[in-house]
Amino acid sequence: MHRTESPLIAVAVCLAALAGFVDAFAFTSLGGFFASFMSGNTTRLGVGLGQGIGGEAAVAAGLILSFVGGVIVSSVLVRAAGHRHKVAVMGAVTLLLTLAAIVATVMPGPLVLVLLAAAMGAENGVFNRDGEVTIGLTYMTGSLVRIGQKLAGALMGDRDRWSWVPYLALWLGFLAGVASGAASQLRWGWDALWLAALIAAALTVAIARLTGAGRSIPAEAAP
Repeated sequence: MHRTESPLIAVAVCLAALAGFVDAFAFTSLGGFFASFMSGNTTRLGVGLGQGIGGEAAVAAGLILSFVGGVIVSSVLVRAAGHRHKVAVMGAVTLLLTLAAIVATVMPGPLVLVLLAAAMGAENGVFNRDGEVTIGLTYMTGSLVRIGQKLAGALMGDRDRWSWVPYLALWLGFLAGVASGAASQLRWGWDALWLAALIAAALTVAIARLTGAGRSIPAEAAP
């Protein structure tokens, strides 16, 4: 990540904030389930199975499957769109978030969360190299591990003493998105999802302008 172009790092931070916004909305609206944090949903699945709470296990399993489905969609788009995959993937994310906002308007409930999980799974395909995700946008454990590793390297005299900063920015972006999502859900309820869809659309336009029509996109360095 530290060798990714600066404008794209800024985009990655904004996308992490979008993921945090959506995750907080899902968590506060639908009983503590997650749209992007699949470790949390896996825990709820295990607890549901262990304690015989079938409804909770079914919801968690559905969200995990939806997230994986979103990853599959983005992976197909990455291969099909080539160097324009960032715009294609973000178009899919915007579409899924818009569908979630529409469904939330007419029939709020678990189906909304399923669409949100698919959108967050797809978002992870934005930064992709050779079929592998180069910047994790919807889960922050890896970023925190990188912060610790890079800080340890700085303390031991590594030449690049500031390589931990982009990972900190990513984590802070996610945190800011969570706070904004929780506040927006409290103020506007289900209508807050329209804000997430608008943000995704704006980021799609920004990515299209940064990458340039028909211009080759530089490969991101693995984090």
